[in-house]
Amino acid sequence: MVNIINKFDQTVKLRHPQFRNKSPNPSGKKPSWIKVRYKNSANYLETHKIIKENNLVTVCQEAACPNVSDCWDKKHATFMILGDTCTRACSFCNVKTGIPEPIDQNEALSVANAVKKMDLRHVVITSVDRDDLEDGGAQHFVDVIANIRKISPSTTIEILTPDFLRKDTAIDILMKQKPDVFNHNLETVPSMYLSIRPGARYFHSLNLLKEIKNRDNSIFTKSGIMVGLGEKREEVLQVMDDMISANVDFITIGQYLQPTIKHAKVMEYVHPEIFESYASIAKSKGFKMVSASPFTRSSFHADEDFIKLKNAT
Repeated sequence: MVNIINKFDQTVKLRHPQFRNKSPNPSGKKPSWIKVRYKNSANYLETHKIIKENNLVTVCQEAACPNVSDCWDKKHATFMILGDTCTRACSFCNVKTGIPEPIDQNEALSVANAVKKMDLRHVVITSVDRDDLEDGGAQHFVDVIANIRKISPSTTIEILTPDFLRKDTAIDILMKQKPDVFNHNLETVPSMYLSIRPGARYFHSLNLLKEIKNRDNSIFTKSGIMVGLGEKREEVLQVMDDMISANVDFITIGQYLQPTIKHAKVMEYVHPEIFESYASIAKSKGFKMVSASPFTRSSFHADEDFIKLKNAT
């Protein structure tokens, strides 16, 4: 198996210039594989209606996700709790930065009601960073999980959390209502943190994932990175090794797309065959679930991937 992967890897290296010590391609014109066909189906409109009626925020909208029409057409959405305003200003993220509003005390029940109405088999709950809160919003995650399990007990729950930097009580609080999947994205390679994720610390994020797994080995852990920001291939492979060392189960790798001209520039549109190579290598390293493609995002097809994994085990 390893020999096959190595052979495939060498073919990719010979075919694509980014492996021949040349400068990355400028972002300029998007290549043919970066195209999205938007849908405006009845399911899409119904999903939008449910979200609006329950006064909810989704990362699909706030982060300008390219997969929004595909997911909503399947009546799947990723709910973003704790408001729509982040206390940090990462250069890759489209979510607005500022002073957040107080927590909506009805939000946990509203999310649960929407999950029930959408008949979700698997739901992803994420949030903005809330450095203004003593626990970073950990208790609110717990409240949301508890409400979903009360109203829709058959739905599996994945939480995509902030890093809870300097929030010493956060993990203890999260363990009160354990999710099926704990997801926290490393987002990029360590050398890019200062420019891309300045408010975070790489090894803190890695240790958060490791500590969750240490607390309860039955919880699946998941993390993801973006490529195309100027990282080197060997750095991506090192991140994979770091995740494996932290006992991370699932990995996602997707293409960074610049939300606005104010955000970090795309340094390279990574070819789909490179993503295939990354996927092969990640599988050989032992990840239980791997998703690597230009349009891969943390929650894209998360329901299908998790249910497929459950059925296989």
